[in-house]
Amino acid sequence: MNKLSMTGKCMKNDIDIDITIPSHTRYLRMIGTIGEKVAQEIDCPEAIRETLPGQLAVVLTEGLVNAIKHAKSAAPDEEIHVRINVSNKNLVVRIYDNGIGFDLDAVPPPCFTSSGLEEKGRGIFILRSLMDTVKYTRANGGNVLVMEKKLA
Repeated sequence: MNKLSMTGKCMKNDIDIDITIPSHTRYLRMIGTIGEKVAQEIDCPEAIRETLPGQLAVVLTEGLVNAIKHAKSAAPDEEIHVRINVSNKNLVVRIYDNGIGFDLDAVPPPCFTSSGLEEKGRGIFILRSLMDTVKYTRANGGNVLVMEKKLA
């Protein structure tokens, strides 16, 4: 049985959204759309506001693809937890999974070939290009990908 849950709270200019989805790619578009809608509501300079919705959709999609692809199982009964938090002029996205994990610093940048950007390392390259900081650590028996962007 598929399960989707989302909770959110908003006080002043703070946004805190907590989403749990099955480990399945069919939810990628929905989560990307949620990211776009959140970014449209963030109080930030116009220059950031113009590009942030698309960037947040891409960051969420790429982060979730990695979590789904590298989790212990891509079975729908496995869950991935996403948290989007905006406060103090910072946007923080956390993606929690139960995979074996990896060393983020050991992922080399992808090579550019005649057919474009090679697949290996492409997602991490995109995340690092769009966000100010990207970290990946063990947490609570699983992993957490933490991505932060300054909004001021």
